Amino acid sequence: MTVTSAPSSSASPTPRQVWNRTRGILLAVLVLVAAGVALAATHSGDRHGRLDPRSADRYGSQAVAELLKDRGISVRVVATLEAATSAAGPDTTLLVAKPDLLTRNQQNTLHGTTTDAGRTVLLAAGPPSVDTLAPGVRAESSAPVTTRAPRCSLDVARQAGTAETGGVRYTSDNPGALNCYPADGLSSLLVLRRPAAGDTVLLGSPDILYNDRLDNQGNASLALQLLGSHPHLVWYLPSLSDPSAANGGGNNDGGTGDGSAGESSFIDLIPSGWLWGTLQLTLAAVLAAAWRSRRLGPVIAERLPVAIRASESTEGRARLHRKANARDRAAASLRHATRTRIAPLVGVSPRDAHSPSSLLPAVSAHLSTTDSDLHSLMFGSAPPDDASLVLLADQLDTLEREVRTS
Repeated sequence: MTVTSAPSSSASPTPRQVWNRTRGILLAVLVLVAAGVALAATHSGDRHGRLDPRSADRYGSQAVAELLKDRGISVRVVATLEAATSAAGPDTTLLVAKPDLLTRNQQNTLHGTTTDAGRTVLLAAGPPSVDTLAPGVRAESSAPVTTRAPRCSLDVARQAGTAETGGVRYTSDNPGALNCYPADGLSSLLVLRRPAAGDTVLLGSPDILYNDRLDNQGNASLALQLLGSHPHLVWYLPSLSDPSAANGGGNNDGGTGDGSAGESSFIDLIPSGWLWGTLQLTLAAVLAAAWRSRRLGPVIAERLPVAIRASESTEGRARLHRKANARDRAAASLRHATRTRIAPLVGVSPRDAHSPSSLLPAVSAHLSTTDSDLHSLMFGSAPPDDASLVLLADQLDTLEREVRTS
């Protein structure tokens, strides 16, 4: 007998079939990667970050920095504590963009410097930093940023009028404190005046410094007056790469000083753009999986629109069994069919055709074979490999021929 190789099927797909199935997903991934690279290349030159006076995006502060320069005020951007402290002086306004990022040691060092600065402006300083940088001030819960009236005697606020304020709210027991722009009874702009040192301004929200909000209400007037009271402005952007953040413990969470200050998780160090990109890729992968998935459920019998030859149906079912390595199901199907055909030949009713106690004695009466051999052949275990399955099929054919000729 000549054995011919079977054509490729779903059990053994060709490289072309694999390419046809995966090219759609590969193309989608390629488009997403190309779009991400294009966006990164397009915006890499004009984005420096939130509250950065060099940034022209909506959350940058380039607009207010340029207006201050037009008024003859120098603007210096620093990213380390050493640079900020060395640049502070009586004729300097020191702006701290994100004071809550500072460790306890950094806060103590910065607080010692604020006495030398003409003015210190703290943006959205919360409980982790306000106790050290502004003693006697308490940070309360945040309020939404909206247009508010000054409602105080501070000349800067009265000249600016209504402005978009809110965020962290402050209270102070200092008798010289000026509470402006109240939100639910608590000030969102607090000014501490000290005769022997420079004053400290706590602004609950930095929104008035954003490029897209500077021209709203009295935001520009308030920002220029708060930051332009001295000829020099030091714009301090705390950074995790600052060497002073790793030199020494301290706690910036207002706790017990367990040395966990400044520590950030791996997620905190990933830029927000990469997080959004990963989320979008994950969503795309889920949608692609749902699109390519097949619903699994019970087999439903349907009336075929055309007649299919028995040989084609048998070959298709055999390929399914082969693909699933279902030798047990194939052997059970072969044995079931053999028992069904043999039973009428040996006088066994169809109801007892699959009962060993009824079928085996009847077959033994026609053949010179023991019941144990017949039981192993007709009701035995599944074959361990494909060769054993082929041998079983041959033995069942031989048994059926012997019963028919006996």
